[in-house]
Amino acid sequence: MANHRYVVLLRGVNVGGKNLIKMSALAACLEAAGFVDVVTYIQSGNVLISSPETRRPVLTRRLEQLLGERFAYRASVVIRDTRELRRVVDKAPPGFGGDPATYRYDVLFLKEPLTAAEAMKHVTIKEGVDEAHAGRGVLYCSRLVARASASQLSRLTQLPIYQRMTIRNWNTTTRLLQMMTEA
Repeated sequence: MANHRYVVLLRGVNVGGKNLIKMSALAACLEAAGFVDVVTYIQSGNVLISSPETRRPVLTRRLEQLLGERFAYRASVVIRDTRELRRVVDKAPPGFGGDPATYRYDVLFLKEPLTAAEAMKHVTIKEGVDEAHAGRGVLYCSRLVARASASQLSRLTQLPIYQRMTIRNWNTTTRLLQMMTEA
């Protein structure tokens, strides 16, 4: 059976001193569980794996149970395959990521079954500061760096829906795609 390449985005690890997981321990855990080609990227819970499993709900449950047991926290992951991550990058709004000195660019990866249309109902923006766009399984958000304190996007983190998403900045998102396609 052929292996399929996935990026696994762990939600809520190594943020604010909570759910501290060393990436070397994460990689060792996944390798011991039979995943291959395991590669981690930075400390914010990004890991590439290969698995013969093609059923996303099965893979998600397996990873969440494994990580929750091994690292003693309520694990939540968002998984994308190479094709899906390429679509996230290729279908970004025009100019998204193009002026990092002026704007901070984030991709909010949505955990199924949450849709971008449903998530957008909870997003508030400050005119002239924030922008938010729906994509397939993601929201693309940007905020003006010089007026970041006026941004309304951070309000999303205080809502229950925030538990069903994980955020990666644009540089991390594009680097993960590069790593997936180089493998």
